[in-house]
Amino acid sequence: MAGRLKPLAQQVLVVTGATSGNGRAIVEQAVLRGAAVVAVARNADALDDLRTQMSANGGRIVTCAADVSDLAAVERIAVVAIEAFGGFDSWINNAGIGTYGTLDQVPAADHRRVFDVNYFGVLHGSLVAARHLRERGGGAIINIGSILGDRAIVQQGPYCATKHAVQALTDTVRMELEQDATGISVTLVKPAAIDTPFPEHARNFMDQPPRLPQPLYAPEVVADAVLFACAHRKRTLYAGGGGMLSSILSQAAPRLADRIMEAVGTRAQQKPNDRGDPSRRDNLYEPRTDALRGSQDVRVRRSSVMVQVQKVPRPAISIAILAGGAAALAWATRPKWRT
Repeated sequence: MAGRLKPLAQQVLVVTGATSGNGRAIVEQAVLRGAAVVAVARNADALDDLRTQMSANGGRIVTCAADVSDLAAVERIAVVAIEAFGGFDSWINNAGIGTYGTLDQVPAADHRRVFDVNYFGVLHGSLVAARHLRERGGGAIINIGSILGDRAIVQQGPYCATKHAVQALTDTVRMELEQDATGISVTLVKPAAIDTPFPEHARNFMDQPPRLPQPLYAPEVVADAVLFACAHRKRTLYAGGGGMLSSILSQAAPRLADRIMEAVGTRAQQKPNDRGDPSRRDNLYEPRTDALRGSQDVRVRRSSVMVQVQKVPRPAISIAILAGGAAALAWATRPKWRT
C-alpha cells in the first residue's frame, strides 16, 4: 500500500523551467505555502532574481542553472538539493520549448532540439528523481504534459509530438515504480492554453506573430494543480476546463476535431500586429528574457473550476457529467462526410 505524501509545507520541491511561466508560478506559490524549493533553469540571471525575490519574503530557495537536455546537468540538480536541504520530496519536470510552423518549415535540428528538452528532459528528470525517491521510501514525480498530448494542433507539430511522448513516458514510469512498490506517486498534469511567454519564446516560422488560442488561463491555475499533486496521489490532472473539453471532443469525434483544427487552427494561433516583447523572442537554444506572464494583449481566466473538481476525493461523477455533455455536443454536431 502506498504511503501518504507529506503536506506541502513540509516538502522540498525541485522545479525545472523555474524562471518563466508555469514554472515561475509553481515556485512562487510553493514558497508562499511554506515549501522549500530548488529552482532550475538555463537562465542564470533570472534564477538570481528569483532567489532574491523569494528570499526577501522569507522563502527557502536555492537555484541551479542547468539545461535538462543534459543528463549530467540534471544529476547535478539532485546534488544541489541534497547539499542544501538533505534531499527532495517532489520533482516537477516543467521545462519546455517549442516552435511554430509546419513540419516541413521546421528544420530537422529544431525538431530534435524540442525533443531533447521536452522529452529527454522529462526522461532525465524522472530517472534521477526516481533513483533518489526510492532511497527515501516515496515522494512524487509530476510531469507537465499538455492537452496537445491528447489532441495535436497544426503549426505546433514537434511540440505536440513531444507531449504525446511524455504521456507514454509518464505511464511507463508509473507502472515500473508501482511494480517495485516504491511508494512514489507519478502524476501527469495537462495544462490548457496558459498565459505564459511561450509564444514569444518559441521559434516562429509563420508569417505572423504567434499566440496561444483561447480560452487562456493564468499560470497560477497550473501551479494549483501541480502543488496539489505534490501532496495527493493523482494519475492525471487537467489544468483548465477548456483543455479537457477539447480533449474529450477529440476522442469522441476525432474527424470533427481535425476539420476544426484545419479550418481555424492557424488563425487561432496568430496575433497580427502584436509581437510581444522582442527581448523574449526565440529561446530554442539559448535563454531569453523570462517572465511569469506573456506580454501580448490577451484575455485570461484566473481560475479553473475543473481543477477544483478534480481535487475532490471522488471527482468521477462530476467529470463524467462534463464529459457526457461534450460527447453529446460532438455527436449532435458531427459532420456527415465519409471517413
